[in-house]
Amino acid sequence: MIRFAFALAATLAFALPARAGVEIEDVTSPGGITAWLVEEPSIPFVALELRFRGGGSLDAPGKRGATNLMTGLLEEGAGEMDARAFTRATERLAAKFRYDVNDDAVTVSAKILTENRDEAIALLRESLIAPRFDPDAIDRVRGQILSSIRSDEKDPRAIAGRVFDAMIYGDHPYGTPLDGTVESVSALTRDDVIAAHRAALVRDRLYISAVGDITGDELGVLLDRLLGDLPETGAELPGPAAPRLEGGIHVTDYETPQSVVRFAQPGIDFDHPDYFAAYILNHILGGGGFESRLMSEIREKRGLTYGVYSYLVDKDQADLWMGSVSSANDRVAEAIEVIRAEWTRARDEGVSEEELDRAKTYLTGSYPLRFEGNGPIARIMVAMQISDMPIDYIATRNDRVNAVTLDDVNRVARDLIDPERLSFVVVGSPQGLTN
Repeated sequence: MIRFAFALAATLAFALPARAGVEIEDVTSPGGITAWLVEEPSIPFVALELRFRGGGSLDAPGKRGATNLMTGLLEEGAGEMDARAFTRATERLAAKFRYDVNDDAVTVSAKILTENRDEAIALLRESLIAPRFDPDAIDRVRGQILSSIRSDEKDPRAIAGRVFDAMIYGDHPYGTPLDGTVESVSALTRDDVIAAHRAALVRDRLYISAVGDITGDELGVLLDRLLGDLPETGAELPGPAAPRLEGGIHVTDYETPQSVVRFAQPGIDFDHPDYFAAYILNHILGGGGFESRLMSEIREKRGLTYGVYSYLVDKDQADLWMGSVSSANDRVAEAIEVIRAEWTRARDEGVSEEELDRAKTYLTGSYPLRFEGNGPIARIMVAMQISDMPIDYIATRNDRVNAVTLDDVNRVARDLIDPERLSFVVVGSPQGLTN
């Protein structure tokens, strides 16, 4: 455990961009597996990030929540080790493994000391290639998931998310909860979990990054040993979603002191040439915290909320421009009215040179702070790959921000902002709002 504490301390201390540029090496293993590597031998430790495209969207019809349940079971025993033995082995090696899932990906994060690298990789391999899916582990993890689902059924924010997704995405997998429902999760069998594992953890949509004390040649050998026995292909990815954003307000009655609001309009894909102009526009309108227009108008001037935010959502199968706010039931209608007014004002009047300069200063100045350790750097690099960013993106990102002109932002404001399609979901007991 002392060595594990050292590993965590090393993660926090290793702030590579503060010391030097991030030099990314494109590595191909002898078996043909590709990865991006940032070599940093000064600390005997490596962060490894694996991301399998597909995630919860690969759930088979009627099996919603299977991929989530499967992912939660990857650390509950593998090979000859049951859950307790697997945990003891991980602790003995001072390794840290994390398994996550969202709508678009299953992610595996590993932090491994150099001195234990071979043993730790062998252990991680077992969890990916030969998870046990023991019945008692399935029941235990299923119970945890069901408890979370039941808790969400009483949480206005979770309800708002669920209602919003169902309304916007309909029959697409995005339209139902990643965790599943009480009914769907209760009905899942061990065979369903095995099928979800076979569908999701495959090589043809795997993205990998590594940061730390490892060379390109060493990483190539490691990748073949770790991942070479995975299936080449899995279940088909779902097709594009067609978000239904028709404007208006949908109210779900729920007894709570304040209403929770989700709102959205069509967004923009990262690959679009106007993405960075839209990114800056969003920062000015609702993404810039206390500096944003929405926060100024809704919180500072009117005291309608503690916080209001907007953000661009670039999912694999849909692009949205979303936001959220909570307000007292007797004031939420006014908050929505102000959001609509500011949305329209941004489209019709654009932004000022001062707002643009302030946004650029913040966005370029805060960017290096994202690289506070080798784990975060590995996560950023894998996200770059899955989004098809160039390998020099980290070095050129701020140049892309600075290249945006005032004419660019205001043209995108006119073209992209669509108040008529700005759609609201409200959960609570709002006064003055009806469907």
